[in-house]
Amino acid sequence: MLAARTPVSLSLHHRIVAGGHRGRCVGGSQRRRGGAPCRQFTQALQSLWRHSPPIPPPAPPAAGAATSGEAEPSRQPPVLENAAFEEYYKVQQIVREEEWDAFMSVLRKPLPATFRINACCQFYKDICSKLENEFRRSLESEVSDMHGEDAITPLPWYPCSLAWHLNFSRKELRKNQALESFHEFLKHESEVGNITRQEAVSMVPPLFLNVQPDHHILDMCAAPGSKTFQLLEMIHQSKELGLLPGALVIANDLNMRRCDLLIHNTKRMCTANLIVTNHGAENFPYCSLAKDCSGSYKDPCKLQKLEFDRILCDVPCSGDGTIRKGHDMWRKWNSGMGNQLHLLQVNIAMRGIALLKVGGRMVYSTCSLNPVENEAVIAELLRRSGNSVELLDVSSELPELVRRPGLSTWKVQDRESWFQSHDEVPHNRKNVVFPSMFPASNSTEESHTVCGDVEVNINNMNSFSRNINIEETSKLNQDMDGVSVSPTKILECTSNIVSSKFPLHRCMRIVPHDQNSGAFFIAVLHKLSPLNGSQIKDTKIQHRLGTDRTIQFQKEPKPETRPYETTLTRRQHNVSEVDDTEVLGRGQKLGTDSQTSKDKNSSEVEIVSILAESGDRMELQKQSRWEGVDPVLVLNDEAVIKSIQSFFGIKESFPLEGHLVTRSPDNARRIYYVSKSVKEILELNSKVGGQLKIASLGVKMFERHRSKDPCPCAYRLSYDGLSLVLPSISKRILYASALEFHRLVQYRSISFAHFTDTRFGEQAASLTPGCCVVVLLEGNRRVDSICKDPSTIAVVCWRGKGTINVMVSPSDRKDLLERMAYRFG
Repeated sequence: MLAARTPVSLSLHHRIVAGGHRGRCVGGSQRRRGGAPCRQFTQALQSLWRHSPPIPPPAPPAAGAATSGEAEPSRQPPVLENAAFEEYYKVQQIVREEEWDAFMSVLRKPLPATFRINACCQFYKDICSKLENEFRRSLESEVSDMHGEDAITPLPWYPCSLAWHLNFSRKELRKNQALESFHEFLKHESEVGNITRQEAVSMVPPLFLNVQPDHHILDMCAAPGSKTFQLLEMIHQSKELGLLPGALVIANDLNMRRCDLLIHNTKRMCTANLIVTNHGAENFPYCSLAKDCSGSYKDPCKLQKLEFDRILCDVPCSGDGTIRKGHDMWRKWNSGMGNQLHLLQVNIAMRGIALLKVGGRMVYSTCSLNPVENEAVIAELLRRSGNSVELLDVSSELPELVRRPGLSTWKVQDRESWFQSHDEVPHNRKNVVFPSMFPASNSTEESHTVCGDVEVNINNMNSFSRNINIEETSKLNQDMDGVSVSPTKILECTSNIVSSKFPLHRCMRIVPHDQNSGAFFIAVLHKLSPLNGSQIKDTKIQHRLGTDRTIQFQKEPKPETRPYETTLTRRQHNVSEVDDTEVLGRGQKLGTDSQTSKDKNSSEVEIVSILAESGDRMELQKQSRWEGVDPVLVLNDEAVIKSIQSFFGIKESFPLEGHLVTRSPDNARRIYYVSKSVKEILELNSKVGGQLKIASLGVKMFERHRSKDPCPCAYRLSYDGLSLVLPSISKRILYASALEFHRLVQYRSISFAHFTDTRFGEQAASLTPGCCVVVLLEGNRRVDSICKDPSTIAVVCWRGKGTINVMVSPSDRKDLLERMAYRFG
């Protein structure tokens, strides 16, 4: 009977049976006892079988077709061609005419794999040593025939040789058996947060922020989080020994599912200096007390307005700079992708400038080659900001990074038509092709002129970059829309050229064939003075549509949902393959038809008021809750705090009061610790009515335990926050030799009598039941100073009735065992 069903009906049959095996019938009711299907399930099967048409006999194989014993034909490789892409970027003169073939050849090659070492991780020196002394030598001997002698090398422009370039792609890394052990190494180290697998050009923008130890930093479009992780590394590298950094990072993303991915990736850092928010970047809250609050709040020692010293504005983009990694881009690319995102990019950048402190620095970046998404956005930003913002020349920074200057002349394409100015755009298309897309608008000086029949720009005469060695080239041909113009001809026309108002040559464009990478655009902006009233009043662009219509882009775009899980916990998912650049602005389908912002009051559910200040303490009185996000509650239960302090002997110098937060209104299951800088942001946010939609913050430090053993403290330590609080703990600490520590981590649970060191077993037995810390005692190190050493290895354990049990995840246990094996042989 089954053989008479069609493939579609058979598939449906399997789904019904699978549903029954899960304890559900077609109608959703429970199955009967004894395993027999319910009546609806039986009727559904009978109906399915009764009405299923017979399967037609299989067609005979075609002549010359492979028999069942022969291998099926292999899958056809993707077509790496797009005529519109080539035409567009030839017209835009992204590279010189004589470089075009080399440029396109590299675009069709797989992107080399790259990764970055977390210099803040406890074992980064061990990782560097292993790369240099073990993997580098073995890889050069095993794969040198295929990939040359430099199979793995540090990126020359990345500081301290912390970023590495592989001469093989991610696909080769997965498929090549000679690389299997190295691939497993990368996956494991990425899972525990010791390295981040990230595209090389994606590592560049944070390096130009010049982050300092006390900076407040905003990552406006942060997911999936590689750059955020990089910023966290920077602020933790600059901290004083044994202290939390004064800096903080706020990582924001529009899509809540992408925020979950961002939270998962940044949790590997275990930092108390991070806040993850969920807003449209162009509507990120100001959180200002200047006008709306009484004078009692205007204390110069208190934070009055949410401003940032550094802002990373890595905006959603068409993503054609990632074409080496995402081959589907060859099929999907069209010039309209960049045009649709232009206004959103300008709005996000303007919001960033408004949130930037005077004297602060903002880096604007995209993984796109398109000048409409790059130079046009910067020009409009400078045009609207007036003299308040300058475009910095950072050519002396990262001197070994090969980069090219920004363009000063480009064209705009719309429906296969090319335009040099907005005046040329047909009236019925002015609602989608805006003046800000062009090199110069009517409100600024014209930056171009016409020499004969060819339009040229004075800035095109600037050399690309000293890295390209253009000065040594005897002849330079400029391809102007298919017309070759010699340097002599250009020089004859320069007397009539009006210089551009904006020095766009200070922007940077990284092209793939210069250093075997992806493509990226970067511009560094410096805020000189506050924006004037009209600029602050509305940073959204307004454009005229015809004579009497105005379209105002103030709405938040509706993101395209991605199949990311909404609940991601630390180390439960392999994030080794996560990279920082994705097609279409990292999975967000954004256009001018945007959805009304969820940051408005209509989507905010007012439950109760928020935090009120009472002396030096934060007392929870009211709380503002966003739909779909649990509130952030400051833990002010004195009994809980004192029991934790007393049980673990936490010194008063380590502040707990006001620094502990939770998402649970009653009987908090997890307690998170936040730095002083994050605490101040929470206080400001409470005073302005909870304008920040906070998805995550701080590092998990305490968890409510479920043990039935009698214990005076209801909470145990979390391994995530152990390194932070360990120097301040004076109780519940056991010191183990390398042998005992290794056995404990390896076997997870050992009874008191089975420790080879009887003294250690006796000390463990003398503890009252509950959480404790076991510290590795190396060499002749003094016990009173070992916990203050950041290189100290320790684990969270539970002292049960007759055993010591390690409370560390499998991946972290594996990491500890490998480090001990490497150190002690």
